[in-house]
Amino acid sequence: MPDILKDIQKELPKIITSANFEGANIVLYTNDLDFFKDNNGAIKELVNKFKKRIELRADSKLLKEQEEVKKIIKETIPEDAGLTNILFDPQRSIVVIESKRPGLVIGKAGLILKEIKNKSFWIPQIQRSPAIKSKITENIREVLYQNNNARKKFLNSVGKKIYNEWNPEKIEGWIRVTFLGGARQVGRSCILLQTQQSKILLDCGVNVAAKGKDRFPYLNVNEFKINELDAIILTHAHLDHSGLIPYLFKMGYKGPVYMTPPTRDISALLALDFIGVAYKQATAPLFSSIDVKEMVKHTICLDYNEVTDIAPDIRITFYNAGHALGSSMIHINIGNGAHNLLYTGDTKFARTRLLDRAISNFPRLETMIIESTYGSRADVLPSRKESEEEIIQTIKQTIEKKGKVLIPELGLGRAQETMLILEEAMKQNKLPKIPIYIDGMIWDINGIHTAYPDFLNSNIKSEIFRDNNPFVSSIFKRVGSQSERKKVIEGGPCVILATSGMLVGGASVEYFKHFALNKNDKICFVCYQGIGSLGRQVQEGIKQIKMNIEGKEEIIQINMDVVSITGLTAHSGRNELLEFVNRCQPRANKIIINHGEQSKCLDLASSIYKLQHIETNVPKNLETIRLR
Repeated sequence: MPDILKDIQKELPKIITSANFEGANIVLYTNDLDFFKDNNGAIKELVNKFKKRIELRADSKLLKEQEEVKKIIKETIPEDAGLTNILFDPQRSIVVIESKRPGLVIGKAGLILKEIKNKSFWIPQIQRSPAIKSKITENIREVLYQNNNARKKFLNSVGKKIYNEWNPEKIEGWIRVTFLGGARQVGRSCILLQTQQSKILLDCGVNVAAKGKDRFPYLNVNEFKINELDAIILTHAHLDHSGLIPYLFKMGYKGPVYMTPPTRDISALLALDFIGVAYKQATAPLFSSIDVKEMVKHTICLDYNEVTDIAPDIRITFYNAGHALGSSMIHINIGNGAHNLLYTGDTKFARTRLLDRAISNFPRLETMIIESTYGSRADVLPSRKESEEEIIQTIKQTIEKKGKVLIPELGLGRAQETMLILEEAMKQNKLPKIPIYIDGMIWDINGIHTAYPDFLNSNIKSEIFRDNNPFVSSIFKRVGSQSERKKVIEGGPCVILATSGMLVGGASVEYFKHFALNKNDKICFVCYQGIGSLGRQVQEGIKQIKMNIEGKEEIIQINMDVVSITGLTAHSGRNELLEFVNRCQPRANKIIINHGEQSKCLDLASSIYKLQHIETNVPKNLETIRLR
């Protein structure tokens, strides 16, 4: 294909000073102020002709000084917009305005933004300030925007690679997927998608419940060569999908990672915590904070329903998966429509207190890769109403006995659901006024939720917009130190939400050590417990366990009551999975089952085939399936 940048510049030879790629998007720079302020539809005509996203920005020589721009912004936006920060990206002529009420910064029909642009010649971008202070979000935004020439060069290099071999007329040949992890198991999700032109990695996680080499995907196979990888796509931030991505950067990967903005923030936070847990367990971490920073620098974030090219023959769109904040199903258009693949990642095909249910309508679809965490006939989940009532009754009964309730939580998604349930129950006097303690990363992840309300369901979004944020309710008390944790352990009846959700490290293990012996205390599991995890062993009835207590191995007797409430899971239950397949439009020709224990994968595959007469496949790890 001819050089698309040169072709565009030929259309406006005297007005455009330079042109660059930002991933698949094209950015034009001009030194003509009149054209910058009003191009009379010229850019729109270019978009229609070249069928690409094209943006016009002012040449750096025209930009007003940063201090003057700050003054313009402060004078232009209303005071009640809640301005909190102004960040500059001079290499890309962008100024990022952070505020508590972005709508007031934008103004009616975008008039305030247009005024800032025309007065300062910078392109204003708006971001919401978290209602709960989030250090990780602040750090990430600084890394991405402040004096980052390397970021501009990286985005341009991605675009060059995409367009260098772009020729839809010649795209043809085989398409195949190889399962490097997550096949017939839950944990270490990792799929290699290959065409004759491209190699794309779908997720790259760790199995936190496993030991040794079984924790990691099979990256030492001939099919996988890190220097040949064109892109990584991350469905969501849970460690079993994201945990090994920083390690790939440590090993030399330099390409892009595509994900949603909240997934970027939370995956970075979880990766840093993963390092911290390794140190606490006296083991060497797989990667360092430098590698996490490299991952962040190489992210390209997309919103739901935003279409983008990521390789000469691959175009992707993210759709809401309903599983956790920012979680996505990936629709992959291969070879200019030659084949369409849907990778669901983890999904929830039911509306929850936090999120809308997963999307089920797509442009085109030939093959689907679907999860099966709760895919067996035994996994028909009780209703959420019943499950919410069960957790409330569990807490009430325990408090009446003067006991404590420990709820091991996934910091992302599952914990926020529980907080919303307990907040409403207390407001309606269904629960006594007892302390509810939040320990671990949950509080930081709450902050990220408040920074991205557009990814939440309409009810929670409107609450946050009205400054009635449920995550900052006074009923929740944050535990931020060892001394505070000790007071909770030694104190009276309470509820504790603590990470990790499978008792494989983190604050939940510390509480478990102290509560296990007391028959009046309870542990309440509300999320999936991986095979081999301490949580799974406790769930299945183990009565004694060896644990490290103050540097010594001791046998812990488990007398506490153990409750499992499966209906609160962030995964689709069996009926939801079958309904999703039934409702999916268009209908897939082939469905590949992964992300489930072997029996559950096989059971779900058999049921889909019998009910829908669709070809199903249950691959093993290291198995390759040809899609075309």
